[in-house]
Amino acid sequence: MNLKSPTEKQSRVIWFALTGLAMATVIALIVAAVWGLGRVLNLLSPVLWPLAIAGVVACLISPAVDFFERKKIPRARAIILVFVMAFALVLAVLASVIPQVVVETEQLASKVPEYSKRLQTRANGLLAQPPEFLNHILPKPHLDTDTDVNPAGSQGNSVLAAATDWLTGSLPEMGAWLLHRIAKVASGFGLLAGLALIPVYAFYFLLEQRGIEKHWKDYLPLHDSRAKDEAVFVLDSMKQYLVAFFRGQVLVALCDAVLYTIGFLIVGVNYAFLLGFAAVFLTMIPFLGAIVICITALTLSFVQYGDWQHPALVLAVFAVVQGLEGLVISPKIMGDRVGLHPLAIIIAVMAGTTLLGGILGGILAIPLAAALRVIMFRYVWKKREY
Repeated sequence: MNLKSPTEKQSRVIWFALTGLAMATVIALIVAAVWGLGRVLNLLSPVLWPLAIAGVVACLISPAVDFFERKKIPRARAIILVFVMAFALVLAVLASVIPQVVVETEQLASKVPEYSKRLQTRANGLLAQPPEFLNHILPKPHLDTDTDVNPAGSQGNSVLAAATDWLTGSLPEMGAWLLHRIAKVASGFGLLAGLALIPVYAFYFLLEQRGIEKHWKDYLPLHDSRAKDEAVFVLDSMKQYLVAFFRGQVLVALCDAVLYTIGFLIVGVNYAFLLGFAAVFLTMIPFLGAIVICITALTLSFVQYGDWQHPALVLAVFAVVQGLEGLVISPKIMGDRVGLHPLAIIIAVMAGTTLLGGILGGILAIPLAAALRVIMFRYVWKKREY
């Protein structure tokens, strides 16, 4: 039986259907791969976390190890010497800060219900009697002469009151969630055992650094070809961006934490050491971590004093620290070596946290963002150089 060939219109429909089916299959495979990667990260997080931290530690202290090695000290002894110096420095800092952080954490956890009620009371008082300067800034409400009410103002107050009620109701839940996470992390024996292995991992990373840098190309599962050269270029560029990012961002976060602690102590905000300790980890995410610290300090200062002057001083501390970071700290420490825009890092961290699950997924999203940047500049955005 002879079959007629499809017409041109029918051919277009068939190819469109096949293209749609292929695209749907690719999307399904990508979704399945992301879901599977998230499950694997969740399962292997006790193993991957120590390796990731050890890699960051090795990046941070490798310049010091290289310095002592240039002084004719064998590399293994140089690593041990740097470890001893770093351990003594960290122990001194922790001995002076951790006890105060533990005390402030316990105090804050016990006062969360009281702070919730106080926040609601003071917020309602602020809505009833706003500060004098707001009366000059905000437009005058239009009063209905017949009913002598202000529907617009009442609606605005009701919205603010609802937002305040939601915030005060959420504070105990957020505090309980935070304490549950801390207890879960502290009780994880596997994670604690992995953390104990961080110095061991970092030691061997540093000891084998020269060999890894020299021979890692040989372990790529590719034959010597143009494709392997391109893969080496992409991986090497990604490594340079990541080393510069983690090394610089950790130092910037430490500087920000010290500045925030000093600023909040001067302003008189309670739990300044706890806020500064949290800033060490949160401000590694550009902008986003600083905003979280600022909102937390604003809430605590308002609950503590109940006026607008102290929250204004907290905003001043935030502005000064961000100004110093942008104009002095980041240019001196990081310069233009990172190559990853802060907005790209934020989007990568948020996407990784959502798709891959947990903080580890967000951190692992940074290498993916660096690889995507290298690939786009190599093959799409810029003309290739031969």
